Amino acid sequence: MPPRLSILVPVYNEERTLPALLDAVEARPEVYELVVVDDGSTDATAEILASRTFKVRARVIRHPSNRGKGGAIRTAIEAATGDVALIQDADLEYDPNDYPLLLAPFDREGVEIVFGTRSFSSHSAYSFWFVMGNKAVTLWNNLLFNSYLSDLETCYKLMPLEIWRSLGLRSNGFEIEPEITAKLLKRGHRIFEVPISYAARSRVEGKKLTYRDGLRALGTLARIRVMPELAARAGAPKPIDVGNVVRLTPAISEDAPAATDDVRASSSQ
Repeated sequence: MPPRLSILVPVYNEERTLPALLDAVEARPEVYELVVVDDGSTDATAEILASRTFKVRARVIRHPSNRGKGGAIRTAIEAATGDVALIQDADLEYDPNDYPLLLAPFDREGVEIVFGTRSFSSHSAYSFWFVMGNKAVTLWNNLLFNSYLSDLETCYKLMPLEIWRSLGLRSNGFEIEPEITAKLLKRGHRIFEVPISYAARSRVEGKKLTYRDGLRALGTLARIRVMPELAARAGAPKPIDVGNVVRLTPAISEDAPAATDDVRASSSQ
């Protein structure tokens, strides 16, 4: 029996691509559930999610203020109920049609964690410096952990939900990506890589990563490798208790009572 696949979708101001992304995810037969976290969007994202009729099991959670991609992913991990979970950005850079490629290695004995690796061909990267920055962060990771990963910063990271929760993730920003990888390697997990398709968008189209995120990634990797006890006390808030969120249907209500940790959610089963 195939594992129940939870798709974790952190969203911040993606009104342009969000409907098409959700359509593409829901069209995949591998998907068991969607967990969408609107990370305090100021565009029409909240309205799009509140008015949508989902075709698969879905849970929508809204942060009233922006906490960063890491904060949204941490919330989604706590809310998921599947056997395995995969991060899916809402910007259409990653193709849900690659889900079978990511799931296929789980048929092999001993495979627990799968990363989708990007080739960064000329048609799939908008910036030389973006690609070089990604390669530099990945190289730094490989030097620190004596590993040979090809794409540390990939969004497509797939593993059992129990492993996700065991990592004790603390990051709120984009440094969540190196934190995930570093903690997996630090604990002796082996990462299986498969090639995926990728189409990077430009800064004008909404690309949010900057060189500062690359510097933070380098620092995150070093802290976890050399001083893990400090990385564990990184100052991020504790995971949200999504069991106590306010359930609102069919739309997010502006006058609903405040929920635990200021999170509001709608749920359709």
